[in-house]
Amino acid sequence: MLTSGTILLAGSLLSPNPGLIFWTAITFVIVLLILKKIAWGPIIGALEEREKGIQSSIDRAEKAKDEAEAILRKNRELLSKADAESEKIVREGKEYAEKLRTDITEKAHTEAAKMIASAKEEIEQEKRRALDVLRNEVADLAVLGAERIIRESLNADMQKKVVASMIQDMSSKRN
Repeated sequence: MLTSGTILLAGSLLSPNPGLIFWTAITFVIVLLILKKIAWGPIIGALEEREKGIQSSIDRAEKAKDEAEAILRKNRELLSKADAESEKIVREGKEYAEKLRTDITEKAHTEAAKMIASAKEEIEQEKRRALDVLRNEVADLAVLGAERIIRESLNADMQKKVVASMIQDMSSKRN
């Protein structure tokens, strides 16, 4: 019996019944009106608010992306400037070091030349002093030698004549 009742019940649901259709339509319209009155506004409001929130998030994300790109461009520019500045500093440092090396080398050469010239001058002065001392000693030795020779070979009269002759020669040279 259950099987026949189930079939009977299933058959009545599948067969068109105008009263059931009418009440189903009325119930649907009433539920639709109630939903429209009560739930439709909040649902649409929630959907619109959700849409605004999503759009706001998208706008913020785009703004953040634009800001990030601007910061990235700025960082790249700063990095490029820093690279150029560092290259300039390195180049100037190398130029300064080369100039300093050249100046030091030139000063060293100049100082060496001065020292060599000073040493040569000092050597020349020492040579002149040594020659003067040597001349004086040779002159003294010559005078001593001549004096001995003269003493031995000249007598008193001859010495007087030689001295007188020398005095006369000296006085004639002065005039």
